[in-house]
Amino acid sequence: MMGERADRRDDEVTALRTGIDLGMTLIDTAEMYGEGESERVVGAAIAGRRDDVFLVSKAYPQNASRTRLTRACEASLERLGTDRLDLYLLHWRGSVPLRETVEAMAALVAAGKIMRWGVSNLDRDDMEELVAAGGTDCATDQILYNLTRRGPEHDLLPWLASHDIPVMAYSPVEQGRLLGRPALAAVAAARGVTAAQVALAWLLAHEGVIAIPKAGRAEHVRDNRAAADLALTPEELAKLDRAFPRPRAPVPLEML
Repeated sequence: MMGERADRRDDEVTALRTGIDLGMTLIDTAEMYGEGESERVVGAAIAGRRDDVFLVSKAYPQNASRTRLTRACEASLERLGTDRLDLYLLHWRGSVPLRETVEAMAALVAAGKIMRWGVSNLDRDDMEELVAAGGTDCATDQILYNLTRRGPEHDLLPWLASHDIPVMAYSPVEQGRLLGRPALAAVAAARGVTAAQVALAWLLAHEGVIAIPKAGRAEHVRDNRAAADLALTPEELAKLDRAFPRPRAPVPLEML
């Protein structure tokens, strides 16, 4: 939702710059967010500091073809005020064949417009098809994953780990809906931290997983940064596992 209200722009730019100052240098955005306005906010925040950040954006699935992906990427680069992306993602799967998207991404890498590419919201069967289509260079799968969305643990996360593909976990606090859960609040209270910090720390305890929380205010960014220093104990992890059990059987990958 960043970039959608002009009266919040200064706070959002300040929040992003605060994150960079605190060492939170991966910034994730997309052409879909605010129909490009989120990218413009990020561009304002990283002006003069491009080399300090790892910049990620995502393309609409309808733009993931040979003829359209270059134009979509160039439009994102213009809004971001940069000549390259560190990582460019297919936002979700659409009607464009994955092989065509792989070829279009490879062309962008060859042109120096992106350093690497990946996907978002692809389940295990999609990932298997992607690799079969030549997508062995896929750098990540960005998915909905948090304490209440543990379905990926059955088959997707093990498959990604076996292929050395890291996970970007979006909506790590379920857009705030997690924060009122009693078990999470109890762990947080016992440690003198916030429920959001515990939810983030739970994700960061998983090898190969990075959390990408949204924060539009500097104080929120500082709270998120503190979660990186929070190491949950085995007892705390077990308590959370009991309170937020993963599904007993595999379920389709969810999206928000």
